[in-house]
Amino acid sequence: MTAPHHSERMPVVEIDRAALAANWALLAARNPGARTGAAVKADGYGLGAAETARTLHAAGCRDFFVAWAEEGRIVRAALDALTHPDDGTAPARIFVLQGLEPDSVSLHLDAGLIPVLSTPGDIAVWCNGLKAAGRRAPAAIQLETGMHRLGLDRADAEAAADLAASGELDLALVMSHLASADEPTDQSARQQARFLELAALFPGVPRSLANSAAVFLGSEFGFDLTRPGIALYGGEAGPASRGVLRPVARLTAAILQIRTANAGEAAGYGAAAPLTRDTRIATVGLGYADGYHRAASGAGVAVRDVRPGPQAVVAGQRVPVLGRVSMDLTLLDVTDVPDNALVPGDRAEFFGPNMSIDAVANAAGTIAYELLTGLGPRVERRWV
Repeated sequence: MTAPHHSERMPVVEIDRAALAANWALLAARNPGARTGAAVKADGYGLGAAETARTLHAAGCRDFFVAWAEEGRIVRAALDALTHPDDGTAPARIFVLQGLEPDSVSLHLDAGLIPVLSTPGDIAVWCNGLKAAGRRAPAAIQLETGMHRLGLDRADAEAAADLAASGELDLALVMSHLASADEPTDQSARQQARFLELAALFPGVPRSLANSAAVFLGSEFGFDLTRPGIALYGGEAGPASRGVLRPVARLTAAILQIRTANAGEAAGYGAAAPLTRDTRIATVGLGYADGYHRAASGAGVAVRDVRPGPQAVVAGQRVPVLGRVSMDLTLLDVTDVPDNALVPGDRAEFFGPNMSIDAVANAAGTIAYELLTGLGPRVERRWV
């Protein structure tokens, strides 16, 4: 089958396989007494779940977390398709975080997925589904410890513990999620104490609490399994992670045209960028339809009224985004780049090794997670 054509001028996100593996290894070394998993939900944080899972599996990861069973099926197929022999450790486990409905029990069983049960309804669906199928299979329990998102409270956890003690519920993991691990508050300590209290209802069952930021909080948060996400992909996860993670994704797009506009004119939609000098403008083939947010505009949107907009890198030099980001195009002010250093067809880096994704996200009033998971289907994923 012929591969779909992708114009060389279209946006590309280059994904550094070695950096992804190195970040996982660094995070694993922070808690050597625990297994280190990986969140590969949202299509591997926008980079491609199948290739992300294969890369992390080769690095040694054996525990993967997705949001939906359909995502888990993709990851399972990717791991089953590996041609190199396993290293003798247990097969990969794939946890599905957002509960389940009756129709998905068979999918979990067929693909070897482990549902994370967060409500009494989840538990009933799983137990009834197993009875109907005449099967036994492991599940995980999520506990509510203070985030008030998903999880069992004390009474429901006690009921689940009774089912586990009777053998009706086979548990592979008890877990919870920290709300503020990347912020200097005491909420994480309170949640950890609550987690210890509730997890004690499930003696002998492995425990998991740490997300990316909590990996850097200390071994008391590591328990038996950590579940990093954004840190794997090079995004910051609290102050302790700064400067130690390798950038994984590099978003570039081609310059389509370079022109000079006169002082006193304005650039882009809404004439949002009045020009105070004669300005060389590079028009780049990247816009909010590709996931480069309109909030990343240089001017003309609400968040840009109060702070400078993001920059990009061309010819080794940082340049500002000019005016409003549009659906397919972004303007860059390249006046200060030497004339002979830049021609149409050259590529601008919007985040990557030369332009921190967290700096771009902060300037756009968002977070690195959103920039990665929002990358559109027109952006080619290119593993390097």
